[in-house]
Amino acid sequence: MRRLLLTLPLLGLPLMAAGQTLSGDQLSNSAWTQQPQTLLKTGQQQPMQGSLLVEAQSGTTAGAQNDGSSSLSLNPLFGGTVNSSTVQYGVTPNISAQAGVTQRSWATQPRIISSEVGATYNAGRYSLGVSVAQDQVPNATPLPRVLPGAVPGVNGLPDFDSSTQVNARGRFALNGNSGVLLGASMGRIRLLPGNQLGLTTLDQRALSFGIEHGPVSTSIVGRTMQPEPGTAVPGMLNADRRWNSIDLGVTWHLPWQGSLSFGAQNLWSSGNAANTPAGPPEPDQSRTPYVQYHQDL
Repeated sequence: MRRLLLTLPLLGLPLMAAGQTLSGDQLSNSAWTQQPQTLLKTGQQQPMQGSLLVEAQSGTTAGAQNDGSSSLSLNPLFGGTVNSSTVQYGVTPNISAQAGVTQRSWATQPRIISSEVGATYNAGRYSLGVSVAQDQVPNATPLPRVLPGAVPGVNGLPDFDSSTQVNARGRFALNGNSGVLLGASMGRIRLLPGNQLGLTTLDQRALSFGIEHGPVSTSIVGRTMQPEPGTAVPGMLNADRRWNSIDLGVTWHLPWQGSLSFGAQNLWSSGNAANTPAGPPEPDQSRTPYVQYHQDL
């Protein structure tokens, strides 16, 4: 199932030469130059029936989280870049199918490869989309590790391996320059064996609310995690333990192809800011303010 999701977007590569591409007029449109085009972020450009639309984007990890396109919470202090490619196909005048691949990479950490397939119904002023997505660390070792921290900062969890989730997103246009975004996600996170928490799988749910106005977008995301029933190790963590958090972020898309993102991860959380010898290890839920700037060259 993991490899299948990563392979699906590649099936459309032979068709891209005959697909629909962006014209010069579209590239000069502010909706393209200022608004990040992410999978299922609807209400903007949509391929015509029977045609393909191919898009490529780059940005920072903080910017990707602020636009609500990521179901994972990544530590902004590690920096990192996000590169994504998306193929959309117009099934009917109002329905399009999408497939996309995203790579999140850091200078000192293993990269994360994400894939997502889904469909969107666009009625003009409002749109709804559903998708299935997967995030995975390539070539993760299946053997227990002596030292934790394969990918630090992924939901505050040590030794992240992969995740799978179902997403639903909607957008309601207030006018031609503003809109309201709603999102929901339900999935499962898997950790490498031998991690500090003594867990293999956690269930995650997330809700997001965002507002777009011209080049400025803001979002608030609430997440909750808990061990999958039956997977908690006796003496480590309570099987009924939950970790809740709220993130807040703002992104300003600048006229010179740059973007400025700022906000706070774990603005509110129910967990601990740091592990202590007195208790069992827990996910890191320390409050983390951040400011990131990205420039397209």
